[in-house]
Amino acid sequence: MALPLLRSLVWMIYRLELLFAFGLPLVLLVWAAIKQEPALVRLLNLYWKVGSLLGITVLLMAAGRPLAFITAFASQLLILVSLWFWVDLNEELADLPPFRPLPFTMRLWRWALSLLCVLGLVLTGASLACAWGQGALCAPWLEAPSHFQGLLAVVLGFFFGGQWTPAVSGFLGYLGLAAYAVGLIQWLLVRLPRQGRLAGGF
Repeated sequence: MALPLLRSLVWMIYRLELLFAFGLPLVLLVWAAIKQEPALVRLLNLYWKVGSLLGITVLLMAAGRPLAFITAFASQLLILVSLWFWVDLNEELADLPPFRPLPFTMRLWRWALSLLCVLGLVLTGASLACAWGQGALCAPWLEAPSHFQGLLAVVLGFFFGGQWTPAVSGFLGYLGLAAYAVGLIQWLLVRLPRQGRLAGGF
């Protein structure tokens, strides 16, 4: 794939994920809590637990850690699975009136994010060689997190007088990844065998 095309696609993925993986689910969570829709609140809480790997990936990317290319692929896969895996939540969502604004928006969001994750899986899968330092097409993936790193450094420096460096970003990324791995392993080994697809998130 040509470098300019890849750069355009990667930036498009980052922008769409900012909207569909962060902004919209945050709005939907507040909306569902206000409307007292427990099934939707539960689904969104599960999504945020699973989707936190995206934030960890950005921290690792900002620090230039090769492991970030593996977590980028894993985050797309886990989000896609988490949107459709929970049988009880799927049934509750199916029972809600289809054209009420909140359930309708929720369904649109799930399908839109699912399609985005499929595209993300294709692109991040093609970049997995970057985890071993191979390939000339790795740099575009690091550009947006690098911009985020610079912006965060300015904001934290202005408000708190602290310094946000790639080393700090990498440390927090690894710390978050360790906590995420512990939660995922505990869920896979303990809760999933006991409760199956009703097990909820980790």
